[in-house]
Amino acid sequence: MTTNTISSALSQLGTSASTALSQVGIGTSGTASSSSTASSSSAASTAQGANSAASQSLAGNFDTFLQLLTTQLQNQDPLDPMDTSEFTQQLVEFASVEQQINTNTNLQTLISLQQTTEATSALQLVGSTVTISGSAATLSNATNSPATWSLSTSTPATANVTISSSTGQTAYTGTTSLSAGTQSYTWNGQGTNGVTWPDGTYTLSINATGANGQAVTVSTQVQGTVSGVNLSQNPPTLTVNGQSVQISQIQSISH
Repeated sequence: MTTNTISSALSQLGTSASTALSQVGIGTSGTASSSSTASSSSAASTAQGANSAASQSLAGNFDTFLQLLTTQLQNQDPLDPMDTSEFTQQLVEFASVEQQINTNTNLQTLISLQQTTEATSALQLVGSTVTISGSAATLSNATNSPATWSLSTSTPATANVTISSSTGQTAYTGTTSLSAGTQSYTWNGQGTNGVTWPDGTYTLSINATGANGQAVTVSTQVQGTVSGVNLSQNPPTLTVNGQSVQISQIQSISH
């Protein structure tokens, strides 16, 4: 094998670094694709498979590279030795690609561990009573449980309250006085026209004004029991009073 042939082969192997990078979805700068942090577990498995294939391909190419390099060194002209800058650069490139593949693999491992931790934390909440930010509460006439909301405001106010059914129908309208701080607001299911509404989920909307007529912000929270966890979502979601809620909506937990 001539020195020129070996040099050509070395050059071709040097380009395999970019190919290995593309297989794992990272660029030559070594930055992982941002979409990997939001991928599902199936996407993470696919990425891990690509990392493994890229690592095996790189290992085979690197062994061939070293064999060709050794042969070229053995057959070089002592009076005109080969330029070491080219294969030195290729050695550095191979090392850089290997490091980037390992980094990408470690990132996938961290994402998997984070998803497992989120799932474990969510499962531990089943059966707990939680307070979440939201305006939808459950009415149960069968168990004599009114729909209950927690209202918070920084100043005293007079509020116009509207309660709507899950289909958007207005079930009740009325007014209530709010004091500064947090207080409960309950609705027994009796509509404005005196008709009792059926069990279900009802949404409260509220517009409040202060003593001088200025608008007052009122935040609403509801309380319920976590009855289930949906692990197919990322992050997992909780079932509270028959509704799907994010863990980030939880403001307090009691057992």
